[in-house]
Amino acid sequence: MLLNGIPSFRLEKDVLEKEIEIVKKMGAEFRCGVEVGKDVTLDELRKQGYKAFYIAIGLQGGRKAGVPGEDGEGVESGVAFLKRVNQNSGERLSGDVVVVGGGNVAADVARTALRATDGKVTMLCLEQRGEMPAAKDEVEEVLEEGIAIENGWGPKEVLRDETGKVTGVVFKRCTRVFDEEHRFSPAYDENDTMTVPCENVLMAIGQSAEWGNLLDGSKVEVRRNGTAVADPVTLQTAEPDVFVGGDIFHGAKFAIDAIADGREGMVSINRFVHPGQSLVIGRDRRAFIEFDRDDITRPDSFDNSPRQRPGFKPGEARATFADLRLPLTEEQVKVEANRCLGCGATTVDLNKCIGCGLCTTRCEFDAIHLSRDLPAASDMHTAEEMMKLVGPYALKRMGKIIKRKITGKSDYPTEQE
Repeated sequence: MLLNGIPSFRLEKDVLEKEIEIVKKMGAEFRCGVEVGKDVTLDELRKQGYKAFYIAIGLQGGRKAGVPGEDGEGVESGVAFLKRVNQNSGERLSGDVVVVGGGNVAADVARTALRATDGKVTMLCLEQRGEMPAAKDEVEEVLEEGIAIENGWGPKEVLRDETGKVTGVVFKRCTRVFDEEHRFSPAYDENDTMTVPCENVLMAIGQSAEWGNLLDGSKVEVRRNGTAVADPVTLQTAEPDVFVGGDIFHGAKFAIDAIADGREGMVSINRFVHPGQSLVIGRDRRAFIEFDRDDITRPDSFDNSPRQRPGFKPGEARATFADLRLPLTEEQVKVEANRCLGCGATTVDLNKCIGCGLCTTRCEFDAIHLSRDLPAASDMHTAEEMMKLVGPYALKRMGKIIKRKITGKSDYPTEQE
């Protein structure tokens, strides 16, 4: 999805390729063009010796609006359109484009469509400008590129000519997006309509799961919306050796949320394949209480400056798929860094130990000893190799400890010194 679902002007593909190369150099094996459930099953992989599985297939399908005419020629889901253009930047659309939706994906679809057509691009969504789920900077970039946004409208019908080609979309006024309990429950004024002529309609109103036959014969449970049921801390499903993460678990979110799940999935799987370990002990549940910036007694007690926006390279947006954003300036970096709240909290992360051995030399009671349970997990296989690196420092440090005991003087300067 990083390759096919995010345009190059948001994530340069050479950056992604470098990240993939790092994973390859770390020893991961990639098998491309394999559909699990069709070309190979989970049971067959188990027979090959695999002890755990992490499923992070994302939400690769689009959603339809359920209105007449949306099966016409020229109607396409936003995610399918992004995939098509990402795989071939030479893809073109003929004529004006209507993008239905108001989220971040819709914004990416609209900006991609602008680069793929000589016509006009218009976004229409149910929400008012302040309610749009898209990030504020995404909305600003859409407007800066000359894409029109019409708020408070929902599709009523897609118009087609006698050959089945799209000629426009009829929209109806949306009077409410959420009900009193803030559940998605749009209401419309069916008599207040407008027609937007176009040749292309891109539906970016949500994404759906495409499991195929991947879970055939599995105990993994799937919710009504297509996402998998799993433990929120361990990401383990009803099939003990199957773990899930990303959008296919929690629904559509940001890429960084899926990356964070991958890290937690790694912890769970590492424990699972080594018998005798608990999957839940010592896990960071990240149960944060959100800071309410609108309800504070001293608004000057923290830096409330807005997020810094990068400058742009010269060039017309619709003429290139390249990322025209510039790096933040030194001054912007300082302002951005000052926005971080100093909460004073500390987190003990045992995975941050790199086995350097310094703690064994600093302990006056010789209470810390290092042993390697998994020698194959490191290039440093023997204690002899380790001592060649740590030994000289250990001897020097031991001398300082003896000196301090004899003289009663610390190596570190006192407040008076």
